[in-house]
Amino acid sequence: MKGISALQEEVDQWIQTIGVRYFNELTNMAQLTEEVGEVARIIARRYGEQSEKESDKTKNLGEELADVLFVTICLANQTGVNLQQAWEERMNKKTTRDKNRHQTNQKLKNSIQ
Repeated sequence: MKGISALQEEVDQWIQTIGVRYFNELTNMAQLTEEVGEVARIIARRYGEQSEKESDKTKNLGEELADVLFVTICLANQTGVNLQQAWEERMNKKTTRDKNRHQTNQKLKNSIQ
């Protein structure tokens, strides 16, 4: 599997050779919101209480999540964010901060099915 840095490079190469240029940050933010909405629709209908329309049954959750990732990477690239570094810092912070937090959370223990 490719690392996040490799994905950022791959998206940048795609933009330069096929995509012509990055959409501006506000357009990409709107696109990200749209893609997250598509993921939410699938989750709500497939795993939630809403009924799934026939047209929704062909939607691929993995593809929609990949669309979210693609636009997120575009935003990172055009704003100079190193997602690999940010990911490592975030996971370190979460691991340090939450080391015992979830293990001692009675609500989580009570919801095990």
